[in-house]
Amino acid sequence: MESDDLHEAARAGQLMRLPPGSFTLERLTARNAAGNTPLHAMAKYSGLRLLPAGVLTAAVLSLRNDAGYTPLHHAALGGHLDEIPADCLTPRLLSQCSNSGYSVYHVAAGSGHLGQLPAALITPELAQSKTHLGNTVLHEAAEHGTLDRLPPDFLTAAHLLRRNLAGETVLHVAVFNGHLDQVPAHLLTAAVLLEVTTAGDTVFHAAAISGHLAQIPAEFLTGPHLVIASKTGFTAIHAAAETGQLNRIPREHLTVDLLLTRNDNGDTPLHAAAYEGHLDQVPLPLFTAELLAVRNYDGVSVGRTADNRGFSEQLPSGLRPPVAGAFRRLLVFLGLVRRTP
Repeated sequence: MESDDLHEAARAGQLMRLPPGSFTLERLTARNAAGNTPLHAMAKYSGLRLLPAGVLTAAVLSLRNDAGYTPLHHAALGGHLDEIPADCLTPRLLSQCSNSGYSVYHVAAGSGHLGQLPAALITPELAQSKTHLGNTVLHEAAEHGTLDRLPPDFLTAAHLLRRNLAGETVLHVAVFNGHLDQVPAHLLTAAVLLEVTTAGDTVFHAAAISGHLAQIPAEFLTGPHLVIASKTGFTAIHAAAETGQLNRIPREHLTVDLLLTRNDNGDTPLHAAAYEGHLDQVPLPLFTAELLAVRNYDGVSVGRTADNRGFSEQLPSGLRPPVAGAFRRLLVFLGLVRRTP
């Protein structure tokens, strides 16, 4: 129970109110059900400065919870590495990995606190160290939006193209999480954006799927880049239509040919836009009766898709399907008349 009190006091910022004899080594290293000690909580929520001199040793700071995380990991997560004694900030201790291969460096990078470590410990080689999932320090920073807090020499073309086990480069992870704007513009080239994952997804795919196509430089949003199919036959232009980002594509690149690209099911981006209610992003000059009559491999047209989904109002008034009368709707319901696909 006393150990639980230390956990709660650390979380609530009430450690200073505890009596002087509260911080014994026995109590500080007692594990709870998850294997966390009060030291883990104090490291995460800022309380290590209150401990008597000599308590924080390499052995104590190497205590692991059930997931393999040490108090140093928790200090990195909470942004309190500056409360660790300088002689305990060593490459050996900081390189200790959790059960999933996360070192203190990875956690610090992901939480934006790598700058709390002495500059001598932040080496270029560090940028390439990987977790068990293959994520580098840059992958972690890209996911959590802290790329702009890394040392500038970490952000090189070679480091950005390092891959995790899914074949994702740092750029895939950055744009999927909405942080590609933290990558220096001169490093974003067509070549690096066309790098593919194990599943065949380009950075364009990741941007379109996640709703972050606006972070791709507009000059690269061209037909040839957007129609590349992944291994499942999915293209970035289909994803853009599905997620409502056709308006992010420069008008000169948003052509009829691009909108008629088919996936493995025969669906065009127009089918995807019609299904999700984004046909209003298609420029009016491109709308024709022929375009809306294009059918997928199941014989369903773009116009009928919009009608079935209740988005007919997004079609130009002259191209909307006629509203069926009550008698015809009854015949369709009874199966005596086939609904126009």
